[in-house]
Amino acid sequence: MMLDGSLEHLNPASFKILTGNDYPDSILWSLILTCTDSAPTLKPQPPQSPKTVAAKERENRYHEAAQHAGPPQHKRSIPAPQRSSLTTNPAMSFVMLSQSQIHTPEDHKPSAKRSKEDVATKDSPEAVALSQRLERNLRLFEILSARSDIDHPVCSECTDLLLTGLQQRQAAVNRERDAYIEFLKKAQEDVPSEEEQQRARQALAAAKVKEQKALEELEELEATKAALEDEIATLDAEGAALDEEEEAFWSERNAFDLALSKYREERDALQNQLAQDTKLLEQLQRTNVYNDSFCIGHDGWFGTINGLRLGRLPDHPVDWPEINAAWGQTLLLLSVVAEKLDFTFEGYRLLPIGSASKIERLEYPQGASAYEQSRTIKPKVTQFDLFCSGDMSLGLGFFHRGFDNAMVAFLECLRQLGEHVERTSSQAAGGALVPGLKMPYKISKDKIGEASIKLGSFKQGEDIWTKACKYTLTCCKFLLAHASHVDDVQGSTKSPR
Repeated sequence: MMLDGSLEHLNPASFKILTGNDYPDSILWSLILTCTDSAPTLKPQPPQSPKTVAAKERENRYHEAAQHAGPPQHKRSIPAPQRSSLTTNPAMSFVMLSQSQIHTPEDHKPSAKRSKEDVATKDSPEAVALSQRLERNLRLFEILSARSDIDHPVCSECTDLLLTGLQQRQAAVNRERDAYIEFLKKAQEDVPSEEEQQRARQALAAAKVKEQKALEELEELEATKAALEDEIATLDAEGAALDEEEEAFWSERNAFDLALSKYREERDALQNQLAQDTKLLEQLQRTNVYNDSFCIGHDGWFGTINGLRLGRLPDHPVDWPEINAAWGQTLLLLSVVAEKLDFTFEGYRLLPIGSASKIERLEYPQGASAYEQSRTIKPKVTQFDLFCSGDMSLGLGFFHRGFDNAMVAFLECLRQLGEHVERTSSQAAGGALVPGLKMPYKISKDKIGEASIKLGSFKQGEDIWTKACKYTLTCCKFLLAHASHVDDVQGSTKSPR
């Protein structure tokens, strides 16, 4: 790359103008960057040949280094030039580096081999001027590099890219200028004509006439307002006299209201106390400890007791700790209802102990009386665990036999208590015996509502066992509702004293 000829003989005043902070970038670019034949202000000048031996040596070394130079370093990526619009002009000028820009290590180190002619040449006026020009050019390149994203000096291709960018910016500015000119033309076209101005003057005159009429009407209204104010003053005097009479009346009325309010306060206090006592009585009557202790509902296909699901499906595998806890709550419910109804299970004993609940089957010798069974003879006790660890598969009935026997024993106890409720709730009405309450589902051995309660059966899946568990909770809820209202029913059947 070669320096432009205009920079070879740059005077100090021009250099000061170029390096000033207020100097326009466009002029600085036009003075320093490589230009094409279309540049109107700069003309290429041929470079001067070196005059000294040292300068010639530096020029030769510069050309050797330029032949092996690598690609230029850019601060940002530049798109490839458009070959269709830009062509290389062999007559274009180049940015030329001075001969003294490339220094060899020998120029800075003392050496005994340097000739006296080189030393004399270094101190010659031509070398000093060349050094000044080189320093000035480096200063200009530093300014250009600081004001752009590209390090300078640049090659001809980079200059073409830069000129293309500047031309695009110029085109954008020209479009903006044309837009402003178009807007100015429209603004000048919107200037009102003489006819429009005349119509505006007429409208202004008509508005002034209306304003004068409005002022006259305002004066008349102000006169009317003054007359009304005098009348209001007279009425205010009459009102003051009436206020005194009213004050005397209200004084008497207040004394009467004070005496009346005392009686009303006493009455309201009694009524509030009565309402509070009535509300408390209703709350106590509606209180049901059984429903609060055992909340039975459903969650989809599962029956629930106190939020615990009782059952298991292939697509909804319920954890066994939750199932065991649900059975423990259900066994506790059956035990509490039996105690409330004063009922004793025949041949079974319930042991509700949470997730490890059990049912004991009591087997007495044949022919033993009820007194002997309760006092002297000890029965044979068989214990069934109403819980399962879930370690074995559900299809292996042998491993779930104890759990199945416990659930069958639970159904037997549920059946006995249901028959007891049916016997005790029947009553005579009009000479006929009215049947008592019956549980929603019939219980027969291991089945409740035609669904087996056994879990380890090969003939049924988890869905049938889940359905049987749901039927069991429904029957338990029926017994719980009966136990909650048995006192009310018994109290209503008693004859008044």
